[in-house]
Amino acid sequence: MKPLSVGPYFQQPTQFINPETPGYVGFANLPNQVHRKSVKKGFEFTLMVVGESGLGKSTLINSLFLTDLYPERVIPGAAEKIERTVQIEASTVEIEERGVKLRLTVVDTPGYGDAINCRDCFKTIISYIDEQFERYLHDESGLNRRHIIDNRVHCCFYFISPFGHGLKPLDVAFMKAIHNKVNIVPVIAKADTLTLKERERLKKRILDEIEEHSIKIYHLPDAESDEDEDFKEQTRLLKASIPFSVVGSNQLIEAKGKKVRGRLYPWGVVEVENPEHNDFLKLRTMLITHMQDLQEVTQDLHYENFRSERLKRGGRKVENEDMNKDQILLEKEAELRRMQEMIARMQAQMQLQLQGGDGDSGVHGHHV
Repeated sequence: MKPLSVGPYFQQPTQFINPETPGYVGFANLPNQVHRKSVKKGFEFTLMVVGESGLGKSTLINSLFLTDLYPERVIPGAAEKIERTVQIEASTVEIEERGVKLRLTVVDTPGYGDAINCRDCFKTIISYIDEQFERYLHDESGLNRRHIIDNRVHCCFYFISPFGHGLKPLDVAFMKAIHNKVNIVPVIAKADTLTLKERERLKKRILDEIEEHSIKIYHLPDAESDEDEDFKEQTRLLKASIPFSVVGSNQLIEAKGKKVRGRLYPWGVVEVENPEHNDFLKLRTMLITHMQDLQEVTQDLHYENFRSERLKRGGRKVENEDMNKDQILLEKEAELRRMQEMIARMQAQMQLQLQGGDGDSGVHGHHV
């Protein structure tokens, strides 16, 4: 008997073959899925730079990200700075490197520390940080939460002058005012004005004063035990370099037969990206390798503190109007107390008069 032929519709389906070895489920591929999704979405990071004028903040930022964020900046004269208030200038640039997109927002604070009276010069900066928290909280509580833009300040480079003997009173007051709101990374500006011994002495002095005034700066997380030795050593060196003493420059100079970014002096060249000359490379490495941690600390610590405080106040934003209402209420309560006391005194006087009148009538009745 001839075997019955099977038509095309009744053929055995092709078997699905597991490309991996037996006993392999596939959970190990989950990080790759997260990686692909993150690369497609891109990353957001907001960096704030604060410090007195002339410390090289703009130059350093342009050096860090190889871009020109301030092409049309006008530097005001001394007369304009006398009554100048602090301004907030946010510049956003999208950087792409090897297919990875970074939406970088740099928040500059021109006018900080320039005026004669600097008592309230950092209130504008604190208000800006709080406003970004407020905006994120509002967006997070809204109906459409899929495309929330994160403009919260993830890191603040605070520039310290190399010409003093440590921190100034303004430095201490400002860092204490914001250390519970943002990750502070102290930076000694224009480090090429210091010798190596002066640099180490100034670093130690600044760290001692930060500890003395209980200022909370950003501390790099310890390397995990399963990390490789190179990463552990890198983390140790970065921790030992705080505060970072940096030099910034966008000029290409020829040194030892190659083009480098640096500053040319009569006695030689200071190379920006030479770790023996300054901590620029260490600062950039810290920012890039710990960018995710800076965002997580902002989310889990600073933003959560802000959010819990707002919820304690019943979700209301404290404004001057609310403060004025409280003041009016207190004044009315005080006025009410005064009126009650006055009525009590009048009632006591009337009681005394009534008692005196009863006594007089009793005496007259006896005589009659």
